[in-house]
Amino acid sequence: MKAVLLDGFGGIEVLKVGEAARPVPAEGQVLVKVVATSINRPDLVQREGKYPPPPGDSEILGLEVSGTIEDLGPGVSGWQVGDRVMSLVGGGGYAEYAVAYASHLMRIPESMSFEEAACVCESYITAFLNVFMIGGLKDGNTTILHGGGGGVNTAALQLCKALVPATKMIVTAHPSKMERVKGLGADLVIDYTQTPDFSEVVKEFTGKKGVDVILDHVGAKYLAPNMNSLGYAGRLVIIGVISGIKAELNLALMMVKRQQIIGSVLRSRPVKDKGEIVAEFTRTALPKFADRTIVPIIEKVFTLDQVVDAHRMMEEDKHFGKIVLKIS
Repeated sequence: MKAVLLDGFGGIEVLKVGEAARPVPAEGQVLVKVVATSINRPDLVQREGKYPPPPGDSEILGLEVSGTIEDLGPGVSGWQVGDRVMSLVGGGGYAEYAVAYASHLMRIPESMSFEEAACVCESYITAFLNVFMIGGLKDGNTTILHGGGGGVNTAALQLCKALVPATKMIVTAHPSKMERVKGLGADLVIDYTQTPDFSEVVKEFTGKKGVDVILDHVGAKYLAPNMNSLGYAGRLVIIGVISGIKAELNLALMMVKRQQIIGSVLRSRPVKDKGEIVAEFTRTALPKFADRTIVPIIEKVFTLDQVVDAHRMMEEDKHFGKIVLKIS
């Protein structure tokens, strides 16, 4: 099969389109004929040699796929060859065929294209898991969603607007993306280039109450302003550490305000856990995609042969929403 291969680890120059062996579905898996996948920031980190796939998963890049079922592995029921599906995968998305666990599959609603479906599993499930299942965001709460304009951030904004419409949303964003973030329903957008310590602005906006949930991928640099922005019993969910892994923490403040700091990753979770997360997302959020309340935001669709250009766009951080890679 045709696939994106790595000629060592490093920059975009290591990405090569070549031939790889077609995977064979194992117990509980299906073989998906991939129509589209998407570019996610962890793909870039893996390309650099800093984020290996979990044991047993494909070394090929790509954390989500949309396509049709080509073959069923042993023990799979409830699915048929030809079904339109989208799925999380531990790796292997940048290829003509990929294996996925049947418990991680979701049916693509008739109203959705394969390109739109390729955007759902990694970003929207990550946002849903961390904001709602872990962060416990309720309607009427206030949340900070960092990374305005990125895939997970735009997904979180759309999910909050659809599932908890009375929630107040604060977003930190680059000035070039602030207007589009506002257009997705953010109540307050903070220019992080001008206001690196956003906590005073947050306190003013919330009447000194602070916020209930923060979704953060920045890490060390934002730890202090995040904690200062949290209200009593607030939850900080950390899903990335792009600014570093070490920072000082005021434990006394954390104790007095009964705050929680929760670390979270999706890719390395056990198969069963991911299946339960997918099931909850399917029940709670997927109907909002079917009726077009939520429409995935696509910056651009690239072909497989344009994978270098797709990674370059992600690196330059000029996209808004998702970058899609069309496989077939």
